[in-house]
Amino acid sequence: MSGSKWEADPTATLIRRWGKSSHELGNTSGDGSCPDIWELSNGDIAVIGHDLTETYHQQLPEGVSIDPGERLVIIPRSTMIAARADIPDA
Repeated sequence: MSGSKWEADPTATLIRRWGKSSHELGNTSGDGSCPDIWELSNGDIAVIGHDLTETYHQQLPEGVSIDPGERLVIIPRSTMIAARADIPDA
């Protein structure tokens, strides 16, 4: 895939949660706020979290950008740590 731009595939489906659910981690009050990490059918990853694109837009380090159509999403540290065992080494 050298030289081609990555594009998200909207037909890919969520197939496997990485880590524990927000309910298991205590990161939700049960009101539908559920940070999560999912592997998609094409191998890409979906992250569910709070959209803080506008908050962080002016604070990005040099060389980091958020292109049109992209969002900066924040998830709890515990969600990422819980997913560690499910993240492949390569």
